[in-house]
Amino acid sequence: MARLTHNDLIVLLLAISTMLIMSRMVGELGKKIGLPMVMGELLVGIGLGPTLLGACFPGAYAYLFPFTASAGFSLALDGILSLSVIMLLFVAGLELQLSQVVRHGKVAIYTGFGSMVLPSVTGFAVAYLFPQWFGVQAGSTNHLLFALFLGTAMAISALPVIARILLDLKLFKTEVGMVIISAAIFNDVVGWLVFSFILSMVARDGGGSSEVGATIVYIVAFSVFMLTVGRFLCNRALPWVQTKLSWPGGVLALSLGLCLLSAAFTESIRIHAILGAFIAGIAIGDSAHLREHARVIMHQFVTNFFAPLFFVSIGLKVNFLQHFDWLIVSIVLVLAFVGKVAGASLGARLGGMGSRHALAVGFGLNARGAMEIILGSLAYEAGLISQTVFVALVVMALVTSIASAPLMRYFLDDAREPGSTSAITPSTGLS
Repeated sequence: MARLTHNDLIVLLLAISTMLIMSRMVGELGKKIGLPMVMGELLVGIGLGPTLLGACFPGAYAYLFPFTASAGFSLALDGILSLSVIMLLFVAGLELQLSQVVRHGKVAIYTGFGSMVLPSVTGFAVAYLFPQWFGVQAGSTNHLLFALFLGTAMAISALPVIARILLDLKLFKTEVGMVIISAAIFNDVVGWLVFSFILSMVARDGGGSSEVGATIVYIVAFSVFMLTVGRFLCNRALPWVQTKLSWPGGVLALSLGLCLLSAAFTESIRIHAILGAFIAGIAIGDSAHLREHARVIMHQFVTNFFAPLFFVSIGLKVNFLQHFDWLIVSIVLVLAFVGKVAGASLGARLGGMGSRHALAVGFGLNARGAMEIILGSLAYEAGLISQTVFVALVVMALVTSIASAPLMRYFLDDAREPGSTSAITPSTGLS
């Protein structure tokens, strides 16, 4: 039985402190030149992993990250990283407000469907028809699941990154900004539901028709319950919790406890724990009674401790130079840009937007950021994708996030807060 020895604990503490300190320093330096914090954290992981430290100083890498030499160290770090991704998805759920989708009516619904369906179909079709491009054997167990995964990966957006870009461009409260946010919410909810289903199928080695049916029932039933009854109960309980219990400890403990309870439940029914955490975040975060200060505290705690550990860890086991394939990276980038931008723009046009604003919406939703990296990391850990495909997904997430703001700015020279002109034709409007 693996256990954490005295030396393992020392090395674990050294590794975590190194990851936190270096990621903060590099992240702050990158922030000064306009790069997202996540890029600094990824660069630190690449530097500390086999790509640089392992190649230049293999002894130092083996001592600081003894994945193969110490089962206790690996088990402890994997546990911390699993908790990290659960917390990250919980915070992502807190940021979502389902009422946004309904509030912005026809154009938000059209954009949401367009930005989900077209990239999903193109990603699935290319992966299913040409699996050899991605190193997947046609007709193998993973063939269909890989195609489903790539379709999902092409459809998902990164709501935190998108929100930050809109705030920086002073577009958050414009009609264009609200449509982008609404469509991103739709993308994330549907995307993570589908991805959880795919992971459950990987865990069941494909599964029979009865197992597939049971998984779909479990996912739908849990999601509907939490987003209706669970959301109602959270909304009713939060005022009492925030006034009768110690502030802010009471609401933090109960919110995080509900997150972990939901994650444990979904994991117990062989649906990945991330879905439970994500849905719990939506149920709590969508309440009008959740104080903004409590939301900020949870967000700061997760993004400044758990997030750096997770994103640094991505580079600790993968050699990015050795597994960088120009063909796969190019295919993934083309699929990402064409599918998402075309689908979202078409949906926005059908909803009543002008062509330039519709294109801005498409490029705004194309930012994949941290959500794509989390998606790829979980798929890689589950054995669904190779290291080469994983590296391509990380590159795509970074390129789309960096390109989003300047391309939006180019198409939105007339949309600025406050009192910007309507981006939607009078005949359709926003309901």
